[in-house]
Amino acid sequence: MEITTRRARITGPVSYRSGSGRKQNIPIGPCLVESLGGRLFDIVWGSRGQRSVALPAEVVQAAQNDGHLVLLD
Repeated sequence: MEITTRRARITGPVSYRSGSGRKQNIPIGPCLVESLGGRLFDIVWGSRGQRSVALPAEVVQAAQNDGHLVLLD
């Protein structure tokens, strides 16, 4: 299994469900987008990469289409 990691930036609301079930947004700013080759992507953020969430490919694609997730490399 090959892991692909790309640098990215959150520029608008990209929501996810927290462990408590509440809807939250990934903070605006830099992040990493990691693909394990499946239909899920890990979005990693925080000054030391201390937060992350797995999102379906459809959510990631919609965020890109809306301009809320911009891949930098």
